[in-house]
Amino acid sequence: MQTGIWISLTIYFVAMLGIGFYAWKKSTVNSEQYMLGGRNLPPAVAALSSGASDMSGWLLLGLPGALYAAGLVEAWIGIGLFIGALINWIVVAPRLREQTERYDNALTIPEFLGNRFPSRATALRMLAAVIVVLFFAVYTASGLVAGGKLFSSAFGGYYETGVWLTLGIVLAYTVVGGFLAVCLTDFVQGVIMMLALIIMPAVVLYAGDGGGFVQAGQTLSNVEGFTLSWWTPEMTIIGWLSLMAWGLGYFGQPHIIVRFMAVRTVKEVPTARNIAMVWMAISLIGAIGVGVLGRAYTQRNGIIVEDPETIFILLAETLFPAIITGFLFAALLAAIMSTVSSQLLVSSSSLAEDVYRLLVNKKASDKAIVTVGRIAVVAVGVVAALIASDPDSKVLGLVANAWAGFGAAFGPLMILSLTWSRMTGTGAVAGLVVGTLTVIGWISLGWNARFLGGPGVYEIIPGFLFSMVAIVIVSLATEAKGEFRAMTGD
Repeated sequence: MQTGIWISLTIYFVAMLGIGFYAWKKSTVNSEQYMLGGRNLPPAVAALSSGASDMSGWLLLGLPGALYAAGLVEAWIGIGLFIGALINWIVVAPRLREQTERYDNALTIPEFLGNRFPSRATALRMLAAVIVVLFFAVYTASGLVAGGKLFSSAFGGYYETGVWLTLGIVLAYTVVGGFLAVCLTDFVQGVIMMLALIIMPAVVLYAGDGGGFVQAGQTLSNVEGFTLSWWTPEMTIIGWLSLMAWGLGYFGQPHIIVRFMAVRTVKEVPTARNIAMVWMAISLIGAIGVGVLGRAYTQRNGIIVEDPETIFILLAETLFPAIITGFLFAALLAAIMSTVSSQLLVSSSSLAEDVYRLLVNKKASDKAIVTVGRIAVVAVGVVAALIASDPDSKVLGLVANAWAGFGAAFGPLMILSLTWSRMTGTGAVAGLVVGTLTVIGWISLGWNARFLGGPGVYEIIPGFLFSMVAIVIVSLATEAKGEFRAMTGD
């Protein structure tokens, strides 16, 4: 069994490293190539890269785990995400692709904000870079937690070994090949993830004594604490909004929206959007199927699952021959590694462009920036691995906190900076600060778990709202001093 699994995983690892080497030979000659692939991504690569870097181990561990534990009521998270992603592609993608190039060819989100609001350029770039590195350290940790769980659950190894092994593989191709390596591996990984999420629910549905949907429904109808309903008596409007509000996070996720900056042309954005949304729909439905049908299978066969977030791993080991199990584990690793590599690269780009070039060496050569970026990739990765050292960490919980932090800090800022010409640099700073502090404060006070004696409110809701209000009020109260006009192009 183990031999077949390792054969599949070895083929996968070699393929990822080969792509990294190819990208190193083709696209690391300067900072634009290393950080944005020369803005030359084909629509399909940009689409699957944005999707694969978005979904992470959350898609194969966190979401199926939530569905396994509670039922279809948790599927609202997926619906909210789909709606948010679609609006993101329509509103943010074409504008960001055009404006980042127009405003002095910005290579990072902080650099774009500095160019867009020159009166507060230094403050914006520094603040944005700090927020990027802070939340990505937590976000990256969630991926490494997933890698640790795979290693310990599937191979009986030590959790910590899995964390560092996952990080080491990602660093190998990210440090060498940069943005192009990350996007090309994302494309391959996105295909693998989608195939796995088509294959597994179909097999689980008729596994063992079979029965299909009818028998699965009958089995699940008698499971205490599990529901096949989209709404339960315990569900409140606030609870529903907290699930749907995950979609608000898309507008502020640097590792996702940076793909928009790298699409070959603005005219190709709609094509990329259509590919991305089809991929996302198939993958989300598959993940929901793994959670719900996996619960039916384990109940029917008397299997006890101690950690719901490992249901994908358990089903892969139980129902498939070794060589296919290895492919399914590769899909899980693909989900983990595609996001971790994207997050590490965005973090390192911010440290290199928005900290080193801005504060340490303004005349740094492209070669020096690429070197600093590579060092930063390793540094952020090590910090994330240390955060992920607790084997009891929950993938969904870590993702939820980081997702909310980015969504509240950058979401309103990106939407308004791209669409509202009256916005000022001071308003942009206010939005970043208010959004970030609201999320951190909300989590610290425990209001995401319990709020005013009732159910918790997901921290992205107050963070996004307060940030938006702060930007509008401060912008209207301050003067635009030499700001570029996003809508007029002045």
